[in-house]
Amino acid sequence: MLPESKKHIDAIKKELKSAERLLLATDPDREGEAISWHLLAALGLDKKPKIPIQRVVFHEITKDAIIHAVQNPRDIATDLVDAQQARSILDYLVGFNLSPFLWKKIRYGLSAGRVQSVALRLVCEREKEINAFTEQEYWTIGARLEKQVGQAFKAGLVAVGTQKLGKFDIPDRKRAELLKNAIAQGTAQVATVTRKEMKRNPAPPFTTSTLQQEASRKLGFGAKKTMSTAQKLYEGVAIGEGGTVGLITYMRTDSVNLSAQALKEAHDLIAAAYGKEYALAKPRFYKNKSKNAQEAHEAIRPTYLDKTPAELKKYLTPDLFRLYELIWKRTVACQMAEALLDQTSVDIVVADEAAIARSQRYTLRATGSVIRFPGFMKLYIEGVDDEDEEKEGTLPPLDEGETLKLLEVLPEQHFTQPPPRYTEATLVKTLEEYGIGRPSTYASTLNTLVERKYCRLDKKRFFPEDVGMVVNDLLTAHFSRYVDYNFTAGLEEQLDQVSRGEKQWKPLLREFWSPFISLLKQKEGEVKKDDLTSETLDEACPECGKALAIKLGKRGKFVACTGFKEGCKYTRNLETGTAEEKAEPVVSEEKCDKCGQPMLVKDGRYGKYLACSGYPACKNIQPLNKPKGTGVTCPDCKQGELTEKKSRYGKLFYSCNRYPDCKFALWDEPVQQPCPKCGFPLLVKKVYKKKGEFLKCPKEGCDYTSV
Repeated sequence: MLPESKKHIDAIKKELKSAERLLLATDPDREGEAISWHLLAALGLDKKPKIPIQRVVFHEITKDAIIHAVQNPRDIATDLVDAQQARSILDYLVGFNLSPFLWKKIRYGLSAGRVQSVALRLVCEREKEINAFTEQEYWTIGARLEKQVGQAFKAGLVAVGTQKLGKFDIPDRKRAELLKNAIAQGTAQVATVTRKEMKRNPAPPFTTSTLQQEASRKLGFGAKKTMSTAQKLYEGVAIGEGGTVGLITYMRTDSVNLSAQALKEAHDLIAAAYGKEYALAKPRFYKNKSKNAQEAHEAIRPTYLDKTPAELKKYLTPDLFRLYELIWKRTVACQMAEALLDQTSVDIVVADEAAIARSQRYTLRATGSVIRFPGFMKLYIEGVDDEDEEKEGTLPPLDEGETLKLLEVLPEQHFTQPPPRYTEATLVKTLEEYGIGRPSTYASTLNTLVERKYCRLDKKRFFPEDVGMVVNDLLTAHFSRYVDYNFTAGLEEQLDQVSRGEKQWKPLLREFWSPFISLLKQKEGEVKKDDLTSETLDEACPECGKALAIKLGKRGKFVACTGFKEGCKYTRNLETGTAEEKAEPVVSEEKCDKCGQPMLVKDGRYGKYLACSGYPACKNIQPLNKPKGTGVTCPDCKQGELTEKKSRYGKLFYSCNRYPDCKFALWDEPVQQPCPKCGFPLLVKKVYKKKGEFLKCPKEGCDYTSV
């Protein structure tokens, strides 16, 4: 037992002396079930309990849900405990054996994990695809046409004569110019107009994975931030006289189901707020497409749909509000009527009036859509991963046979693009599609990749670091089975079988352990550290003449002399990266407060910072993000302003910007309002679950509060 846990166990034991029964209300998942089981063992109640012990489960912290759970208790589900035990042991077997192997063969402090290493492989293999990619030039021909003044639209060339154009059928500028000149000399006429009605259905309610993806796309939240914010909404927020209320259901789930109560609330709310035409006659149900999905839970939804984001905004922090609004809109929208769109496709033939042969005819195509009935789109539209996705425009009314004015022909050069690097959203989506990991693991897995310096997040995309590439190369070359996507997904399925009582957990561990440890012992003797961390170059050291080599250091790869043991200390940076990555340093709008020269954005050990461009003459550095001012005058020196700062542990506090001359500081947000009782120049904001938000005097000895 951990020392910090002993006081809690002792407190529970004390309460049990006068208790009639013990209710175990840990989280409604495998881990929560295992925690209840371990708690009984820690309390000494796992064999001969002196009082009745019951397990209660609820997926939302509301009065009705808790009463229902207490009235319908059950025993601890040992199958779920076994599955969690097996998962933990498997993770320890991999991590505690592979990690020391990496320390010996690469460097100390590295780690490997059953899911983490597969996620790293995805990122590294994508980077290799990008590096191996060879761009190919191709051209497209567009045209601006006009029915009448003010009704211009665009169309693209899709066929020459009877031959449809493929992507690379216009390979260069010469071919594009020939087509441009030929089309420009012709007359445009509408050949066919195709109109059809399209129906579009809303996205299903949130699972853990889709919540992380959408919060990344729309709010810019990382997976870790999304889950910590959702946890606060689940645990509860003080909302005035209503006290503390859990605002969403349990946020670790892969189910897309909604309860009958939630469906009825959604129907009534939609009919009242948007009109009966937006409400469904029958609820819409969704089928989960992810592998190994567990359908026992509900999707993530607001506990009470009638608590609208606008109503709760005054009680929530900006991050809590934005995430709650996202969940609320998605939940309501999934039960709204489908959207109806009129899609029109128009083929326009361009030909020289004197031409008879079909080979001299050019077919342009224009498409457009009009929303006839918005349905769910009135409230919410799911985000997309491709930020450059083009949207269809609108077209003027067109009839077959009518002649159009050809305003201009627009050849455009393109180059094929490599596959995009993963964002947090797309990496989570890919892991889920493979069936790798569980809802509760995604955030911690992605966070580990960055914390271990295996990857960095730049412009919201994962870039593998040198050490990440080396670790991945080692694992894929020598432990390919254990970082194989299908193997890891198959292991998840076997764990699910344990949780359903279809498979025993100890045989599962034996099946994994024997071949794994045998392979590890074999590789201990086969793999040499120098083969992984050093690569000899066909280049001599300029100082001693010995061969140079590429070495792997704490900050990535560099060039060093192989004669370092004999005393040669020659090193230099390794010139790597794309032309874009080697570009000039980013110049900030800030000016150096010491010499007045522009400040540059630099990337250091602890993240990005500002450094003077006049280095080494001026060595001034500053944090990239200057402390945010509060507008409140320091009550101590009466000259400075109280600004937001973070402690070494990440906790927010407020201190005078004249530090170290003035050392006044507060833990709570200051408000420029004198205390009505003692006259101190400011008050501070306090937020308690029961009392909600109120003002308090920070002066020692004064007990003024606004409640």
